[in-house]
Amino acid sequence: MQDTFIQAYPKLQRSSVAVAGLWLAHGDEPLLSQWLIDALRPHWRAQNYAIKRIELISVKSWQEVLSELGSQSLFDDASALIVTGNHKPDKAVITELERFAQDAQAGSHSHSLLWLTPKQDKRAQSSKWFTPFAQYGHVIDCNLYNEQQRQQLLQIQAQQFGLKLSQEAWQLLMSHTEHHLLSAYQTLWRLSYLFAPQLMANNDAAIQETTNSSPHLSQVALDINDLQAALVSDAQFSVFDLSDAMLAGNSAQVAKIIFQLKATDEPTTLVLWAISKDMRQIMQLMDGQDPQALGIWRSKQGLYQQACRRQAKAQSAAWPALLYRCDQAIKGLIIQPAWELLLQAALELSGKRLFPTK
Repeated sequence: MQDTFIQAYPKLQRSSVAVAGLWLAHGDEPLLSQWLIDALRPHWRAQNYAIKRIELISVKSWQEVLSELGSQSLFDDASALIVTGNHKPDKAVITELERFAQDAQAGSHSHSLLWLTPKQDKRAQSSKWFTPFAQYGHVIDCNLYNEQQRQQLLQIQAQQFGLKLSQEAWQLLMSHTEHHLLSAYQTLWRLSYLFAPQLMANNDAAIQETTNSSPHLSQVALDINDLQAALVSDAQFSVFDLSDAMLAGNSAQVAKIIFQLKATDEPTTLVLWAISKDMRQIMQLMDGQDPQALGIWRSKQGLYQQACRRQAKAQSAAWPALLYRCDQAIKGLIIQPAWELLLQAALELSGKRLFPTK
């Protein structure tokens, strides 16, 4: 079965989806691939799947994939395997994948394999390696072909943030972010912070008015005037902009924001709070903790997962000591300037290392 992301994503928001078997997501928009994983993860967890990742470093890596799918944990009902890399399976592996998909359809096992690849053209889609996924599994085209699709996806994300934009506000948002999906998503993220008090007040009122039935949680409606007032120009940044840039790995923007925050006398304690919060949550995610249990909004988990993939255990292990030095500098206990250390910490989180790890 083949679907576009626009067709598949709303279906995956439903309460029950059969996830066993083969899944292939191809596209050049990494944010869509991450949203797909975020949509599948609740179904995997609901069915007690062990979620693992394997990167294809060569064709031989497919043997590791098959071995993992053939193993059975004593504590998990099945495995959900996320495979990355563009090495195509050979003839023997294709046969095994076809058997795996047919067994999943017959109910012989509940394992799930999701392979994330770059965009595949029509020639690639007619290749033998593509057949098991298209004929017996799920193929999802994670590409956007027009602005209508982009806005449709962003409207879904806005709804999850509790926001409802007017048509004029949408036009302003797309123009402001230069029709860039990640930038528009990050702007919605920041807007959700700015309007969180109003959203919480609306929801509290809805809960109080509800007696027997479940409350219908409200949304904050934003028109073009609200959006114009909320959008921050490039010369004015907040710690939320800093968080967005760090998680997105945009080191140039991180440095720009830090310099601007310093020029406008943003409290160093607030900047340290934003950096330390994201660092600690990333370290906890890398240790295998549940993002929802950490209080990370479901709609924001994709950016945190992207940040996790940029880091290594040895590098993140040095973060607590760096945060402690930042705190000492802010309190005047060491000579090194606080803003210098804050910049170093922010760039570390974004994936730009100023100094080698000792």
